[in-house]
Amino acid sequence: MKILGLETTCDETSASIVVDGKTILSNIVATQFEFHRKYAGVVPEIASRRHHEVINFVIEDSLKEADLTLKDIDAVAVAYYPGLIGSLLIGLTVAKTLSFTLGKPLVGINHLEAHLYSIHFNNKVVYPVIGLIISGGHTLLVLSDKIGHYEIQGSTLDDAIGEAFDKVSKHLGLGYPGGPAIESTAKKGDEKAFSFPRVILNGGYDRYNFSYSGLKNAVINQRKRFLKQGRMNSVENIASSFQAAATDVLLTKALWACKDFKINRIALAGGVANNERIRYIFKKEKSLITYFPEKALTQDNAAMIAGLAYHKYLNGEIMNLTLEPRSRIENIVKGKRKKHGN
Repeated sequence: MKILGLETTCDETSASIVVDGKTILSNIVATQFEFHRKYAGVVPEIASRRHHEVINFVIEDSLKEADLTLKDIDAVAVAYYPGLIGSLLIGLTVAKTLSFTLGKPLVGINHLEAHLYSIHFNNKVVYPVIGLIISGGHTLLVLSDKIGHYEIQGSTLDDAIGEAFDKVSKHLGLGYPGGPAIESTAKKGDEKAFSFPRVILNGGYDRYNFSYSGLKNAVINQRKRFLKQGRMNSVENIASSFQAAATDVLLTKALWACKDFKINRIALAGGVANNERIRYIFKKEKSLITYFPEKALTQDNAAMIAGLAYHKYLNGEIMNLTLEPRSRIENIVKGKRKKHGN
């Protein structure tokens, strides 16, 4: 079954064709970094306008790379939440138009759930797994017992990890996007130069929640206080020490969840999962079996949308043309386990 997937939740415009949820025939991604760089962050109006300008060309390129036409497509899938409303509207409008004109089923996809699915393209996944979805907009710890079913155990109380990387990078003058900029600079520094706080929130319902605002504030406004005696106050050392503090918390929380739920399998997904230090510390932990997506599939992409859609389609989860975009996952309840999935 060949599914055309569309992804426009934030600032990447992507179209992909995936066969039977596994074989990627094409995965075209148009990025917008150059349009948002001078603002050191995504500007929603610019993002939606750019999606509108390029989405038809991206779909054409995806079909060309797969050597297919629209008539060969069996279903259309689209990410319709969570994300920027203006950006979501572009992808959803195009998907509904294609579904109607081609007479093909429409499958709506949760963008975050699709990130979790991205590990299936290069791993033989055994369930249940503990999932960490880490990106510019999200830091989530979830428990998943099978494809399309998961429980959110914890999320960020303030800044997402990727957002903290962007803000620290901006303050240090390293540019946008902050994740790659911090990582590149950190390779030249000493991660033990500063003893920045690891905010682990070990009490009660916050056991699986995250907080990065305190770390961000320590780096931007109080870093001299955390400089170790005899160490150098350089941008490279700041970046390296910040990266270590931010990523160590992820491993700590993952190990807690593995112990609590008696699961030793971890799935990392989202743009920040591309970070080399994160991959290193998780692979180094011999008690864990860690699933990473291919690096090209950590960023927002349509292959994960089309791949997950295959399983949704098999479950009969077909949408109609009244489908509307949603900016948030409205049923996240802080400090309380709640079942997700359809």
